[in-house]
Amino acid sequence: MSTQHTTNPAYDASFVGFYCLDILGVPVEVIPPGGQCYFIDDIRLTVAGTAGGSVVDAAKLGINCLALGAVGDDEKADFMLSKLESFGVDTSVMRRYPGVSTSSSILTIRPDGSRPALHVRGVSDRFELSEAAMSKAIDAKVVHFGGTGLLAKLDGQPTVDLMQAAKKAGRITTYDLIAARKETVELVLPVLPFVDYFMPSIDEAAVMCGNDNVDYCADYFLAAGAKVVAISLGADGSLIAGQNGERFHVPAHDIQVLDTTGCGDAYSAGFVVGLVKGMDLEQCARFATACGALVATGLGSDAGILSFDDTMKAMNNLPKRGR
Repeated sequence: MSTQHTTNPAYDASFVGFYCLDILGVPVEVIPPGGQCYFIDDIRLTVAGTAGGSVVDAAKLGINCLALGAVGDDEKADFMLSKLESFGVDTSVMRRYPGVSTSSSILTIRPDGSRPALHVRGVSDRFELSEAAMSKAIDAKVVHFGGTGLLAKLDGQPTVDLMQAAKKAGRITTYDLIAARKETVELVLPVLPFVDYFMPSIDEAAVMCGNDNVDYCADYFLAAGAKVVAISLGADGSLIAGQNGERFHVPAHDIQVLDTTGCGDAYSAGFVVGLVKGMDLEQCARFATACGALVATGLGSDAGILSFDDTMKAMNNLPKRGR
C-alpha cells in the first residue's frame, strides 16, 4: 500500500481498534436475586473501548480525530456512531458489519469504583482493515492503536503492518491493549519496534512479563523496541521510561473516585493530545494523569473531561497522592 502523504496530515490523531458500547449502572452492591428489582442512582450509555473511549476524550479535548473501528447493524451501532459524530469525530471509515452484534458491555459499578463486567465480543471478532482505511488512518500526526487482545482478525501481523506503515509515513505511534493474558505478549512484541509510546497498565504488563516489578516491565518492553513505555499504576500514578535513559514517576491525583471505567483510555487520550500539542514527555504524562483522574470522578469513560483548558487547570491544581 502507498504511504505517501502530505507533510500536513488531515487529522491530529486517528484512533484504530476496539470500539464498544458500555451500559453502566451505579452503585451496584449486589445483583438482585431471582426477578427482584433494586434501585440505583444512575445508568449511562457511552462509547467505550481502548480506541473508542480514547477518541471521545481526545475530541472533547479539542483535537481533530478520526475513528477507525467496527460496529454491527443494530441499535447499539446507531447510538455509537451518532454519539461519535456529536463530538466532532470523523466516522467515515468506521466499518459496519451486517448481521453482527456491536461489541458491548454491561458494567455494574461498585461503591469503591470497581467495575465487574458482562461483555459481548460481537463485531470485534470480525473487524479487518481495508487498504483504503489503513491509508486514511495514517494520514494523522499521531496514530493510536488500542485493542490488542480482543481483535481476533486484527491482532498480530495486521497490527504490525499498520504501525510499520505509520512510521514509514513519519507519524507518531501510540499503543494500548486490553484483556491481556500471558500469551498476549506474543502479539505485542512484534509491534513494539514500530511504537513510539506504549501505554499498558501494570496489571497488563505484569501478566505478559511474568513479573510485577514495574521497572522490570519497563525494561522488558524497552528491550523489545518501544521508544517510550508509560505504565499506569492506578492510585500510584504512572512510571515513564525511555530508550534514552529518562525515567520518572508521575503521582496520581487525590480525588473522590466514583467509577474507574475508562481511566486508562483517558490516560491514552491525554498522552496523544499532549503529543499533538507539542508537550514534552513529562507534560504529556502529567496531562494524561489529569485526564484519568477526571474520568474517575464521574460515570463512564468520557465522564469528567470538559475541555483542554479545564483539564490543564486540573493538572495544575488537583492535589497529588503520596507514593
